[in-house]
Amino acid sequence: MLVLNLIEALTNALDVSMAADSSIIVYGEDVGFEGGVFRATKGLQAKYGVDRCFDSILAESSIVGSGIGMAINGLKPVVEIQFSGFVFPAINQIVTHAARMRNRSRGLYTVPMVIRMPYGGGVRALEHHSESLEAIFAHTAGLKVVIPSTPYDAKGLMMAAINDPDPVIFMEPKRIYRAFKQEVPEGIYEIPIGKAKIVKPGDDLTVVAWGSMLRDVQKAVEILEKEGHSIELIDLRTISPIDRETIITSVQKTGRFAVVHEAARSFGPGAELISIVNEGAFLHLEAPPTRITSVDTIVPLPKGEHHYVPSVEGIVAELRAVLTF
Repeated sequence: MLVLNLIEALTNALDVSMAADSSIIVYGEDVGFEGGVFRATKGLQAKYGVDRCFDSILAESSIVGSGIGMAINGLKPVVEIQFSGFVFPAINQIVTHAARMRNRSRGLYTVPMVIRMPYGGGVRALEHHSESLEAIFAHTAGLKVVIPSTPYDAKGLMMAAINDPDPVIFMEPKRIYRAFKQEVPEGIYEIPIGKAKIVKPGDDLTVVAWGSMLRDVQKAVEILEKEGHSIELIDLRTISPIDRETIITSVQKTGRFAVVHEAARSFGPGAELISIVNEGAFLHLEAPPTRITSVDTIVPLPKGEHHYVPSVEGIVAELRAVLTF
């Protein structure tokens, strides 16, 4: 077993996958020689050569557009958008072509590509560096959207994404890239896309989170459990497709539901999850389902960022209100 942080687990996933499959191509801005701005692809160019790991031009639309062409023609491109807020020039390629190719060709062509992007705040970054855009991609039919929360999951989900026949948006919570280490198997393994994980079972409240917020929720849950509450914590792992069954089954047991996410409140993933709970477990509810989210504004610059992302103290207060309703 290896002991890796999240960014190291992603590097290892790419390394092991490239060694096993020569059709995998990795590229993006500064991805080759430098190994990416966060060093997620460090050492891959030296090991596999400039034909399989290389620097792209500074044009997100070209990065994704060329990847679509490669994928249709038998390669498995893994492309990097340097920060999620830089993805908008590539939205046309993602939504108009990557997401629709299977439907457009009636299954003749698929687009087995992974679009990686660091996302979220908490690292005191500049404008366009801290967005949480998972709802935009999850709302687009034809895309799968994956967000790991641990090193173990990061490697397994990345390997599953690379081998998926359809385009996968792989969003990486950069705030926890190097936050902690975990045992990770050395070889090949996959975590199924579309399957949530019950991190901790409980009886009084179901809480769903993903990405970097999962660690903050874990801290909040520890505080509340010292007060005698029993909380079931679920790591969603895949924003689209959503594991409806795990969530509904949990809420039918606990009778209470809360979702915590870093994305802005309105029209975010939390609203969809609450709809799922209302549709599948309404008669079991003992309290109104609750969203604990960032606010509906542009992500502040570093000086104000701590007012934007939900804090552990804020999560504790909101969850306590649901528990005592």
